[in-house]
Amino acid sequence: MLLYLKFLCLNNLKKFCCFVLIITPLLSTAQQKDSLKAIADTGKKNNYQTGTITRVSGQVTNSSGQPLPFISISFTGSNYETSSDSKGKFILSAPGLLNSITFSYLGYQAVTKTIKPGQANNLNIRLQSSQTQLKEVVVTSNKSKKYKNKGNPAVELIQQIIDHKAQNRMESADYLQYDQYERIDLSLFHLSSNFINGSFFSKYKFLLDTTQVINGQAQTSLPVYFSEKFYRDYYRKNPAKSIQVLDAQKEMNIIKFVDTVGLDIYLNRLYGNNIDIYENNIFIITNQFLSPIADHAPDFYKFFITDTVHAGNEKLVEISFTPRNKGDLLFEGKLMVTMDGSYAVRSCDLNVNKKININFMRSLDVKQDFKKYPDGRYYLIKSDVTADFGIFKNKGSGIFGERTVFYKNYKLNAPLSADFYEGKSEQAVSNSNHTDTSYWQQHRPDTLTTRQAKVYADINKLQSMPSFKRASWIASTITGGYGDLGAVQLGTTDALYSFNSVEGSRFSLGGRTTPLFNKSIYFEGYTAYGTKDEKLKYYVNGSYSFNQKPYYQFPNDFFKISYEYDTDIPGQNFLIEKSQSLLLSFRRGASDFWLYNKIFRLNYIKDYENHFSYNFEFKHWDQQAAGTLNFQLNDQVNTPIHDLTTTEFNMGFRYAPHEQILQGTMYRRTIYSKYPIFAVQINHGFKEVFDGSYSYTNASANIFKRFYLSQLGYTDITILGGVLLGQVPFPLLNIIPANQTYLYDEEEYNMMNFLEFVSDHYVGLNLTHSFGGFFLNKVPLIEHLKLREFVSFKILYGGLRNENNPFYTAGLYKFPVGPNGSGATFSLGSTPYIEAGVGIGNIFKLIRVDMVRRFNYLNNPGITPYGLRFSFVPDF
Repeated sequence: MLLYLKFLCLNNLKKFCCFVLIITPLLSTAQQKDSLKAIADTGKKNNYQTGTITRVSGQVTNSSGQPLPFISISFTGSNYETSSDSKGKFILSAPGLLNSITFSYLGYQAVTKTIKPGQANNLNIRLQSSQTQLKEVVVTSNKSKKYKNKGNPAVELIQQIIDHKAQNRMESADYLQYDQYERIDLSLFHLSSNFINGSFFSKYKFLLDTTQVINGQAQTSLPVYFSEKFYRDYYRKNPAKSIQVLDAQKEMNIIKFVDTVGLDIYLNRLYGNNIDIYENNIFIITNQFLSPIADHAPDFYKFFITDTVHAGNEKLVEISFTPRNKGDLLFEGKLMVTMDGSYAVRSCDLNVNKKININFMRSLDVKQDFKKYPDGRYYLIKSDVTADFGIFKNKGSGIFGERTVFYKNYKLNAPLSADFYEGKSEQAVSNSNHTDTSYWQQHRPDTLTTRQAKVYADINKLQSMPSFKRASWIASTITGGYGDLGAVQLGTTDALYSFNSVEGSRFSLGGRTTPLFNKSIYFEGYTAYGTKDEKLKYYVNGSYSFNQKPYYQFPNDFFKISYEYDTDIPGQNFLIEKSQSLLLSFRRGASDFWLYNKIFRLNYIKDYENHFSYNFEFKHWDQQAAGTLNFQLNDQVNTPIHDLTTTEFNMGFRYAPHEQILQGTMYRRTIYSKYPIFAVQINHGFKEVFDGSYSYTNASANIFKRFYLSQLGYTDITILGGVLLGQVPFPLLNIIPANQTYLYDEEEYNMMNFLEFVSDHYVGLNLTHSFGGFFLNKVPLIEHLKLREFVSFKILYGGLRNENNPFYTAGLYKFPVGPNGSGATFSLGSTPYIEAGVGIGNIFKLIRVDMVRRFNYLNNPGITPYGLRFSFVPDF
């Protein structure tokens, strides 16, 4: 797992480039039972027929003639509904002979109109206010009154909501079922006139839409992504289990240089997947926001009663709220709360202050509506999240996204068979890709706008244009690292050039096959040449995929055979990534310990959909010292050893429950959540098997866990440990992973030199805490910079038994020495290695700087107690 995160900074840079390219490239010239069978009958698609369509359009205004946005509009007695836009305009259509339509919104009298079934109708509706103010005494003063929680009726009401959360949330039922329709819409906007009218874009003008309303204003926009999904959801309270079955999906994507599956996961996370107002913390924009009805919300929010509303027989109170500190990750907005004794949320409108410490975001608006069901509980029926992002806060092109979700057909306490709940948490029917327009007209709970309805046809046309294909190819090469030539891809781009003390300037070129070559058989390789050592290095592998997926896509199920001859730093193992990056070529201090490796591998790798995986490996490894590194026996004449040969059988296991990933072209990137990640590695060496020189067993394990601390940020903790059994020379010991570059690495020891420490048993703790700006947001003069604070702490305790220490046991290799003849490699003694740091991040929204201090073993050669480390971590 440590090695998996080695290129964290590079991956973050690619993610940032991907974000920029979304905005600018067009602008710049364990194995579980599948329970689907258990619900085959309930999961069948409803038969439908294309028939008569009833359509209604028009505008909704108030009694003064002002447009009313977000008015709920539905065909009476049906599930077909929509809402008016910012100008009060609407379009609603549905199959069938429907004869009435209802307009409703909190604070207004509902209106039902008769319409002509099966025809096009046009209505202009005026809604009358139904608001009634409570009698109150207003006290005015020339002196502003200090806000207090004590004696504040709004806070008292919020406390009632908090006390009643458990009984009001949907999950209080023992069993729950419902249907979910989800739509995600992504567009570029604020397009410059030079771009729109330029020769480059002239052939793409058919894509433009001039009707989209963003932040209350009509904008010219360019749709880039649009998807629709229909799910069936099942929940069991005890033991807790949630199952989501994907019944149908349809998607169009211009930005195909981004992994489509990963993009869908990321957009759902970005725009609030399963927002629950009753949770203490709400994940949205990849951050954790404190809910306005969290248990300790009154400590962070100010609350005010701003209105009392009668909606039919319902009496509701409107509570407005705002953050005490504008830079914290908090909402501002309004809640409509029932006054029937349940203190349930009837609707909420959440947005954020412009001073909030989130990058790239210009606006955010979350609207949720709840409906009372026969059991007296209020259930979520619609959630709508809109947000727009841009490189610059108040100008320039940006991205506007909207995630709309409808919920219907709730069933309470209607359990299915026990076997059903043993199924996978995420399932899909076999024919879930529905492109049939009539299917979506039948199942879509509202009506698409004219712009949304034409997006599918427009993007289909775009993707057939040669010029767009060229632009997509360039973008995918930059972000993915491979240039796609169809059956073959060339790359990786980040390894084309690097340099080091052994090879001098290193030039590399590689490639791999794709499913167009063969869906089961894949080849990959590269060759590299150093101008200093004048040696040709290479790597080649062939794999057979049992599930007809490339080895770089989840889930894996393949057998691979590979051979490589290349350089490496002991303990770093570049060859796992099979590339040496230019950024990692810049190193601090003297580092000239290198290896020439010849490695033959046989691997079988298997992933399960519950994110349990294993890797069985046969490895024959020949390593030869290079640079100033020497292999010498600790005898009287320092007998030189030309190379060290080992034969190993290795087993690796990993389990990441509920993991979500962004699938790149080379690596997977975990979207971190509250769930832990476990990893175990066991290597066994065989003496005299294929010239293996030593017999040993090396076992290691680590656990990673992210702890969310609400407004105080989050803490990443890794607990690691390992033990080696057997007598081996130092190249086969546990070489502690050091970082001798200027880039900060959360998993390696940033003040340690390469090959400085070895051990045959160790245990350690790595901790990084991000405050997310909690303190710096409150410092005058710098609060507007939106800086973020980090602290880190790493401790490693270990040791070396005498049988593996060349100072005590004959027949081992001497520890390496430095340029001046002094020792360069040591064993950890009774004192643990400790380093800690403090950092400031989000500098120019990109850079993080850490001051790291090393606390002990300061007398080792080439050691300084303090160091500055940098990282490039673009994030929201």
